[in-house]
Amino acid sequence: MSSPLRSTVAGAATLAVLVLAACAPQDEPTPGASTSAAPAACAPGTLKTVTAGKLTVATDDPVYPPWFADNKPDSGQGFESAVAYAVAAKLGYAKDQVVWVRVTFNAAIAPGAKTFDFDINEFSITPERRQAVDFSAPYYDVTQTVITVKGSKIAGAKSLADLKHAKLGAQVGTTSYRAITEIVKPDAAPAVFNNNDDAKKQLQNGTVDGIVVDLPTAFYMTGAELDGGVIVGQLPQPSGTPEQFGLVLDKGSALTSCVSQAVDALRADGSLDALTKQWLAGVAGAPTLG
Repeated sequence: MSSPLRSTVAGAATLAVLVLAACAPQDEPTPGASTSAAPAACAPGTLKTVTAGKLTVATDDPVYPPWFADNKPDSGQGFESAVAYAVAAKLGYAKDQVVWVRVTFNAAIAPGAKTFDFDINEFSITPERRQAVDFSAPYYDVTQTVITVKGSKIAGAKSLADLKHAKLGAQVGTTSYRAITEIVKPDAAPAVFNNNDDAKKQLQNGTVDGIVVDLPTAFYMTGAELDGGVIVGQLPQPSGTPEQFGLVLDKGSALTSCVSQAVDALRADGSLDALTKQWLAGVAGAPTLG
């Protein structure tokens, strides 16, 4: 489930802040719950949405914490549910104007017309996917995470030094593998797996002490797939451009620019940081290993 790298959007962020600030109300909104008016070109009455006057947001079924709560994306609970509503508010849509639909991960990033205005489902921004769909500006910087099982010699690791003598593994060609070689730099060469299912099996049978996956995968695998799964900790970003999540839109969507402006404005006004701290910081015991 780990994915390649993202694109930088600093210039777009500056533009978005200037445009949205001109239309923002005088009082600053609470981070994560902003209702600033959209710029005229992005006002609800002018946006070409799937349903006039509504914003249709898609995600998978089921969805999991900490991204959503109780498989109810419309609750506003969980990081991605909260982000979706924050984006909607920036575009001028009230909560009761947001309509949720369910679309599988693969269907969302496949070529073809979409039944949604944007989809939020931990989609890493990659050049390959950009050939089939549009991405918004990034709303989350992905970190790679070491996981293991109870009883492993690294279950209690608190630092990168504690992983020096560990046998770690990751899926081939991923940023997870890159994080092992560039950040952890263990004595033993990393094990390479064709997919995360193979990695999970080798972790359970003791072939490796731990595996590295992206943070959302870590939450899911330790909570739902591994017997006695343990999150050891998140790794610092490797060199170069870090991995990021973006909202998925139809290829060439007229909404892409407006949605990106909304995401950039949420980053600029501190809303994304606030939501990250609220829903993701320290969730399920995921400290950063130094």
